[in-house]
Amino acid sequence: MREGPDIAEIASLIGDPARAQMLMALADGRAWTAGELAREAAITAQTASAHLAKLDAAGLIRIEAQGRYRYVALASASVGDALEALLRLAAEQPKPKRKPGPRDPALRHARSCYNHLAGEVAVQLTDQFLARGWLKASHDGGWQLSKVGVKGFADAFGIAAAQLGSKKPVARPCLDWSERRPHLAGPLGAALLDGLFEQGLVRRAEGRAVAFTKRGEERIAALVGSRR
Repeated sequence: MREGPDIAEIASLIGDPARAQMLMALADGRAWTAGELAREAAITAQTASAHLAKLDAAGLIRIEAQGRYRYVALASASVGDALEALLRLAAEQPKPKRKPGPRDPALRHARSCYNHLAGEVAVQLTDQFLARGWLKASHDGGWQLSKVGVKGFADAFGIAAAQLGSKKPVARPCLDWSERRPHLAGPLGAALLDGLFEQGLVRRAEGRAVAFTKRGEERIAALVGSRR
């Protein structure tokens, strides 16, 4: 007798090449139109609509209609985490040896991982947060924000502890696809990426890549030192 969630159904939905391509496009944390996802997966609008209906029924995406457009986004951070985990797993399969993660230097340097920052910069920042005592390990396997961290995140990124909500843990490690070391996720990770955008420290680049502005480079360098 089978017990527990039916992972085979979810796996089969993600495993279709066209659906996987659309889900990976949505992993940048933004909402895409159905037409944009169809072009991304190189399929017709009708085929894309059928795929999206299946993903929506399974709770992997959410669809909102605005005027004549339908906007699609991942249903939750858990879906983004699952996709990132699958990327890491796929990269570990026997293949000609090369660095894990994306080949594109811009993606390796900094990218969005659903709603938080990933890549080389994200890992370096997380190292600093831990070294400075802004984050401390918690009993639930996540990280907790220390008193010095409350001030540090507020001063450096304008993040107020009150805006993080009551969800626990407030911060958690997410194993980075390319660096193979943890970067910051959870409500605090999402607030960090939002703050970087709001302050004009980063901008969207191609795909999931995130580019730091000159002010952003200076702000990060002040925390982690020169990265190039």
